[in-house]
Amino acid sequence: MATIFCPEGGHFALALACALAFMQGILPLIGLRRAESPLITLARPLALSQCLALLFAWACLIIASLGDDFSLKLIAETSAINKPWAYKIAGLWGNHEGSLLLWVTLLSLWCAGLALLPAPTTARPEALPPRLRARILALLGLVGAGFSLFCLTASNPFLRLWPVPADGMGMNPLLQDPGLAVHPPLLYSGYVGFAVPFAFAISALLEGKADALWARYMRPWVISAWALLTLGITLGSWWSYSVLGWGGYWFWDPVENAALIPWLTGTALLHSVLVVEKRSLLQGWCLLLAIATFAFSLSGTFLVRSGILNSVHAFANDPARGLFILGLLGLYGGGSLLLFAIRAPALPSPQTGFSPLSREGALLLNNILLCTLCAVVLTGTLYPPFMQLLFGRTLSVGKPFFDATTIPLTLPLLAIMGVSVALPWRQARTDKLLPRLAPALLVTAGNILPAFWLFPTPLAAFSALLALWVISAALCDLILRLRSLPVGDRKLHHLPRSLWAASLAHIGVGVTILGLCGMAGSQERLIEARPGTHTTLTGRDWELTALTAHHGPNYEAVEAHLTIRHHNAHGPILATLTPEIRLFPQQGQRTLHVAILHRPLEDLYAALGSVKEEHDPQGQSHYTAILRLHENPLASWIWLGGIIMALGSGLHLLPARRRLLRMKRQVQA
Repeated sequence: MATIFCPEGGHFALALACALAFMQGILPLIGLRRAESPLITLARPLALSQCLALLFAWACLIIASLGDDFSLKLIAETSAINKPWAYKIAGLWGNHEGSLLLWVTLLSLWCAGLALLPAPTTARPEALPPRLRARILALLGLVGAGFSLFCLTASNPFLRLWPVPADGMGMNPLLQDPGLAVHPPLLYSGYVGFAVPFAFAISALLEGKADALWARYMRPWVISAWALLTLGITLGSWWSYSVLGWGGYWFWDPVENAALIPWLTGTALLHSVLVVEKRSLLQGWCLLLAIATFAFSLSGTFLVRSGILNSVHAFANDPARGLFILGLLGLYGGGSLLLFAIRAPALPSPQTGFSPLSREGALLLNNILLCTLCAVVLTGTLYPPFMQLLFGRTLSVGKPFFDATTIPLTLPLLAIMGVSVALPWRQARTDKLLPRLAPALLVTAGNILPAFWLFPTPLAAFSALLALWVISAALCDLILRLRSLPVGDRKLHHLPRSLWAASLAHIGVGVTILGLCGMAGSQERLIEARPGTHTTLTGRDWELTALTAHHGPNYEAVEAHLTIRHHNAHGPILATLTPEIRLFPQQGQRTLHVAILHRPLEDLYAALGSVKEEHDPQGQSHYTAILRLHENPLASWIWLGGIIMALGSGLHLLPARRRLLRMKRQVQA
């Protein structure tokens, strides 16, 4: 059995997956050109077989890593004998080859999920039709084939190394963290998940039909990918805050922006597909956004891997590999845009319009603002490298630019979010709209003075009021919908899950904005301290009580013990924080291990910057620490909002109450 799971077995499985992907992409499309062809039925088994082959390849790679097989170049560069076993696995996607294999494997898992969906029956007529499923799986097979070929030819994770080193180089110490073990798979799941809506869009263009039923089939896949990408970005932001030791949550780093760009267009796509499903409008928007979102996911991969962007997140850059990915981007993105330009004008035009003062109008304006935000972030991200490439000029575009350009677009977006939940489809009447908005307006107006008193700047206070407006409007809409039900049915679980999902997603946005506004009032102090030193930060006493050393599995650490007291040095103890510096001898690198006390209204945050030894005139040794101390108001709300958004989206994927009752009756029968 151990011989079967050898690296050569994994290499063969990867090659087999590539061949299966090409077959999955070609044979069903040939069958679809004929009336009744058995080739159509091959889409599902080919998708499942490709997924199994890639999972087998991963099993071979994991077994080799856990067995410290340093004859594999990938393992020699990312692992070491004394590395904890969990990071021996996580390190496999900590470099170029492993991360691209993860990309392809996740795509195969999305294909397998699509292939395992039940076929339409009398009891489930709404299930995905076989011909549509075959076309989508074929298109996904073509995408997977390109990236599998890339893995085999330019990014092979099973390359051997000679001579075999006695030990590996070990993982980048910054990546040896639980958050970074989970963050890439989540983020890649979101990236790759948007390949499914992309395939739906290409299928609609090929078939010449993008109706409400098509949108209903596509909606769960859009929501799933968006929720996973939201969680991935949230976790990455939390990692930046809790590991890098600078006290911030978003650096406007190019690689962070590469994840934000498809999230913005994906959010617009999520709203557009709902309009197509409800009103058969905005089909063009929906198709174009599905193509653009996946293209931006691919372009993010290209930018990170090509070496064009200089980023604290970038690793294993290779211009030759970047050109390969650029070719795939041109093939998939450019080809699909050309198909859109040719086939979109021939799609059936909607027979009905809508008033600007309607839910359709609000969602269209929402799309425009989100796409404008995307264009701004894309411009700020690409402008410096292209100026360097074309004119040899080194430029830096950072936080001031992005704040100045994105905030003016985000504020009206928040205002529209609060209004949109109260707007009906087709056309709204102002005499009915204002009473629905009145409670949220009163709540927001009643907090004007507290907001300007609590938040440090007028901009933060105004943004917080808009966030409160979004939250209160979503809650008021829930209450009004509940009151509209018959008296005997006024129970929360009787409300549609789609309503709960939308409300929670909007509430999550509001909570995140409140956290961002709170962080604008963050207080920081950088001190040089010996054991016994006291300092005061926002009315609390921070004391460095001791500096101690200890050893980890593959690192040495110095730990600072900080005692935080209310009011003064004699007040009651609030918390004890233990930030540390970890030195990884094998890599010759050090990392910070931040200590954070998460509280409902603030975070107490401490980072140990360095420790130096000094000698007094008597020859006694004293150790002095450089400490960075923060009190960050509402910091945890940033990530709580992201979790709420993702959970709300997940709620949208649960079966409707009517369907659950029908399933229960079928089981009882």
